[in-house]
Amino acid sequence: MTIDWTLLIEWVVKSVISIAVMLAGFAYMTWAERKVAAKLQTRIGPNRRGPFGLLFPVADGLKLIFKEETMPIGADKWVFILAPMITVVPALVVLAVVPWGPSIVVPWRTPEMGPMPLGLADLNVGLMYILSVTSIAVYGVALGGWASNNKYATLGGLRASAQMIAYEIPLGLSMIGVLMLAGSMSMGDIVAAQKPIWFVALQPLAALIFYIAGLAETNRAPFDMPEAEQELTAGFHTEYGGMKFAMFFMAEYVKMIGVSAIFTTMFLGGWQGPFVEQVPLLGIVYFWGKTIVSLIFMIWVRSTLPRLRYDRLMAFGWKVLLPLALANVVLTAAALVSRSEGNALVVGIVAGILGLIVIVIAVVGWSRKRERPVVAPSVPLVKN
Repeated sequence: MTIDWTLLIEWVVKSVISIAVMLAGFAYMTWAERKVAAKLQTRIGPNRRGPFGLLFPVADGLKLIFKEETMPIGADKWVFILAPMITVVPALVVLAVVPWGPSIVVPWRTPEMGPMPLGLADLNVGLMYILSVTSIAVYGVALGGWASNNKYATLGGLRASAQMIAYEIPLGLSMIGVLMLAGSMSMGDIVAAQKPIWFVALQPLAALIFYIAGLAETNRAPFDMPEAEQELTAGFHTEYGGMKFAMFFMAEYVKMIGVSAIFTTMFLGGWQGPFVEQVPLLGIVYFWGKTIVSLIFMIWVRSTLPRLRYDRLMAFGWKVLLPLALANVVLTAAALVSRSEGNALVVGIVAGILGLIVIVIAVVGWSRKRERPVVAPSVPLVKN
């Protein structure tokens, strides 16, 4: 068996480019969040450290590199050190199966090799790969909280584990409708299946559930309960500083990019757009343009909505998102089974309308839900 060095070098170069894009995206997402939040809240935002504050990420990186790192007495040394790595590595590799654009013809590939795909790998089990990799990151958060030998950090780790279980299930169920419509778990096939119409129009309920669960998976506000500073000081990373804290920080922003890219691929047509067939490199522009719009919306949500109370956050995952995700799966399956002439487009539109009806019913029911009455204490607070 011989090694095709051309393909090997191609994979290595694409891997380096992918990781470099993710790291650069992390650095400038911190700048973008400050800028966008400042615009939304009528503030100035970063305007020093270079033009428009563009060197703020560099200053932050230098500060964290030279910042003193400490370790609590009684902490589990090796687990304490490995926890940030366990969190950040899955976030960096999750996009390995996501296509950035269509396949293009390059001079170093022979006709037998075919055009070069703009992605690392197009696995036929791409959805399974994404679910398995994203579920690993919570171990780093939970282990980091436990290894810190700190009650606040331990509570943050436990919250992260409970939150992951509550929202990972609706996240996976929201993908099933897309899987049934595309007939494949390959991300490339899912993008190709959206050429006539994006799946966000056929699966609006699944798209909404996926996006909300994705926000919860990234521990972004209003789902940032594992690091609620009013209750847990800083949550699972209370005892972390310097570059170890930076790795946890990087994992959050890289996961934001990952969730937005996966959402773009599954519901917004991926790299599909006008004139892509004539100019294939336009697919990269469309893909990252849609991803950036999703990232700006995530910043908008964080700047607007307050943090949920923990019991309501868990109830929302188990009592609202999970039943809605199951209903979407049932409706989509029923529509596909009942099709008479094999017109998948009409069947998908019917499923989308049914999904919208379910969303309206859920919103109306949730808005009419009455608050629990406040019961006065039976024992007087002040003794006579």
